[in-house]
Amino acid sequence: MGAETNSNSASECAVNNNNSETRVMLNVYDLTPMNNYTSFFGFGIFHSGIEVHGKEYGFGAHDFPASGVFEVEPRTCPGFVYRCSVPLGHITMQPSEFRTFIENVASEYHGDTYHLISKNCNHFTDDISCRLTGKHIPGWVNRLARLGSLCSCLLPESLKVTTVKQLPEYHDCSEEDCTESLSTTTARESTEIDEDQEKALLCPLAFVKETHK
Repeated sequence: MGAETNSNSASECAVNNNNSETRVMLNVYDLTPMNNYTSFFGFGIFHSGIEVHGKEYGFGAHDFPASGVFEVEPRTCPGFVYRCSVPLGHITMQPSEFRTFIENVASEYHGDTYHLISKNCNHFTDDISCRLTGKHIPGWVNRLARLGSLCSCLLPESLKVTTVKQLPEYHDCSEEDCTESLSTTTARESTEIDEDQEKALLCPLAFVKETHK
């Protein structure tokens, strides 16, 4: 009888683990058509996002001391051209648990701290991947940034400012709604921007509201 009970408990645990297990994916985007040529040599200019529980999370810049971590539908980040997805592993984390995790991380990635060389979108996805799976993202995704100051001299001015640049708007949600897409409207900056910058704005985005400890 006791053995049967233990067996049932083990089965229930297995079912629960399977239900909470989710795959962690790295979704990679091209920032320039030049990647079609330079990728053969192992480098390029890429944006990346982390996909977990059916949502994708990335990091971009704005001019405010608030979270620059945003949420979009997987493989559809506006302003970029989707290239490929790289499986990073699996985690056993409930959607609500992951939501708390990503909100805590958001407090470490404010939009006004974004830096192309030292703290860009690929640094963010690498950090998230390491925390969740213990693995780094593929080296080629952020290789250009690791070239440091030399890279900064080579990049066009239009690529030195991230294309994720707008005032974040946050919308509270219940725990039940945490796995659903957050809604947001595009906010224009109060100062004027040129036509090229305007074309680079992403809309709409759902910025992740950071959890203050």
